Amino acid sequence: MIIVQKTSHSLILVSIVCGLLLVSALFAGCSSSNSAPATPAATAVPAVPTMEAAPVATPVAIETTAVPVTTAAPVKTATPAPVYTYSEGNVVAYTAASLSGVSPKLAADFEKMYPGHTVVFNLAGTQALKTQVVNGAYADVFISASNAYTKELTTGGYFVTDTVKPLTSNYVIVILPAKNPANIKSLTDLSKPGLKIAMADKSVPVGSATASVMANLEKSTEYGKEWNASVYSNVVTYETSEPAVASKVELGEVDAGLVYESTYTAGTSKYQAITIPRSVNYLQTYTIGVMKQSTSKGAAADFETFMLSTIGQQDLKDYGFRPL
Repeated sequence: MIIVQKTSHSLILVSIVCGLLLVSALFAGCSSSNSAPATPAATAVPAVPTMEAAPVATPVAIETTAVPVTTAAPVKTATPAPVYTYSEGNVVAYTAASLSGVSPKLAADFEKMYPGHTVVFNLAGTQALKTQVVNGAYADVFISASNAYTKELTTGGYFVTDTVKPLTSNYVIVILPAKNPANIKSLTDLSKPGLKIAMADKSVPVGSATASVMANLEKSTEYGKEWNASVYSNVVTYETSEPAVASKVELGEVDAGLVYESTYTAGTSKYQAITIPRSVNYLQTYTIGVMKQSTSKGAAADFETFMLSTIGQQDLKDYGFRPL
């Protein structure tokens, strides 16, 4: 009987152990079946880099940079398309720079006299304007401050026959800064040592006119060679346009400059002036002519008529130009 009891105890122990082993096997099976979905979850992680690739939608930002549509604006400005035709009544007037002061008044009065007509002035030294025309620049009218350049263009066949006419005239004058720091009182003072004087280059009409005035003064008993040499030794700049000489004086960069009377008249508040006697002065003659290449010859002829009319001549006179 005792042996039977021991055996039954042993059997119970064996069955418990077997039960435990069975349970642990079941758990192991469960945990391995659960880890299978975990792997897909891990594969879902690569999906994140693909999502991060979306910010590489910086190409979209490049599309915004593709606002080269904005660069279309300057293109419009670069093409003002100034097609000057007779039907539009537009006139392109290549005009000696010394008419800069009077040009707005001339434009306004021309448009009053010929409603629907307009004029655009290209203002520069006559020598520069002549070069532009010879090189193919477009102009309807040419206003020259030098007979030499007018003859050159006439000989070259640039003008409509019989349209070149005398327009106005101008004397040379000495201008000083408004406050006249060098205290220049007369032509004699221009020879004082240490002065700074501006003149135009001889290629510029006012420059050749100035050279003629200086030659006349040198021959006079009042001034002479020594005075002439001293004045030239004070010249610190030779400018390529008449307004450039005036600008040097106005800014106080020089003590005196030789320009046309019209420049002084147009800016009396900016300068003082010393007149040069008529006997030794040089009268510069201006001419006007219609260009053969003009596609607005009717409007160009109207502008020439206006410039020679009482109104045009009065405008020129008001700004210091002299009738012929």
